[in-house]
Amino acid sequence: MMTEVLTLGGLGALAGLGLGWAAKKFHVDVDSRVEAIDNVLPHAQCGACGYPGCMPFAEAVVSREAPVTGCTVGGGSTAIKVAEIMGVELEVNQERLVARMLCKGGIVEAKERFTYGGAQDCRAAVLLGGGSKSCHFACLGLGTCVTVCPFPGSIWMNANGIPGIDEDLCTGCNMCVVACPVNVLELAPISKRVTVTCASRDRGGVTKANCTVGCIGCDKCVKICPYEAITVEDFLAVIHYDKCTNCSLCVDICPTDSIDDYTAFRPTAFIHDNCIGCLVCLKVCPTDAIRGEHKKLHVVDPAKCIGCDLCYVKCPVEHCVEMVKTAGPAKSYRALLGKEKEESVPA
Repeated sequence: MMTEVLTLGGLGALAGLGLGWAAKKFHVDVDSRVEAIDNVLPHAQCGACGYPGCMPFAEAVVSREAPVTGCTVGGGSTAIKVAEIMGVELEVNQERLVARMLCKGGIVEAKERFTYGGAQDCRAAVLLGGGSKSCHFACLGLGTCVTVCPFPGSIWMNANGIPGIDEDLCTGCNMCVVACPVNVLELAPISKRVTVTCASRDRGGVTKANCTVGCIGCDKCVKICPYEAITVEDFLAVIHYDKCTNCSLCVDICPTDSIDDYTAFRPTAFIHDNCIGCLVCLKVCPTDAIRGEHKKLHVVDPAKCIGCDLCYVKCPVEHCVEMVKTAGPAKSYRALLGKEKEESVPA
């Protein structure tokens, strides 16, 4: 009995010595910055950074294989913290990015070439002649973007077969954008509320035949934009976010309703007593919301003001016009003109 005990004890001691030697021999020093970076990451484990999780991303940053700005979910604030840990200076735009749909040609608006009965995945459907939609640029409506989204409730399919996006929940992880085989999703700064909701590069006549809400490249939005923020490229209107001020004039002039404004509330212009009555604001106001005579104080009719801020931008007197936040919903130029379109809903 004693012999067996001594034998087992000797083997245990020998194994312990072997493990101790192996641990010392193959020990790898872990950079303390890896854990520090992992601690400031949001731990969504979404993979949007291109790595299987937050810890692998932290390791990649420390080894200089990934940029300090690589965590799209954490955004600018997280990037700054990661940069501080890495000892580098970083200036980033901390504005949050959110997913936006570039198509609203759903069951009601877009024509179908055939009935698709295959796998309920856009990536599979597009392999069959580009999908069932007559417009090859249209959303296929099978919800792959919903499937890949790691944040429940951020994106869903509405009754018309088009994804809806909750910007309060969307983290801008880019997963849906990457997964979409027809490129009808993009990331946009959350402050930029006006978006062209069409991706068709076909000529106007072809687009119109395929979809009732497709951009036909008519140039009306280009002509009305006071900031030169819109161009037409390959028969499609393109909004340049660096110039756009969300005035929404393009939204209301669009004959096919292919530009959307996601603004829930708009400010109202207010003219202070230092107004010199130059009439500049009165002339640029698109809704005739400003009244006044030459060299006399002007006033704004809040019922007509759509918050486009043209008067604020054009006023030559500093601090004369102020854009005041209001509690009411955003007003539409189209509605004020009595041309509000009825919303299309599935039958």
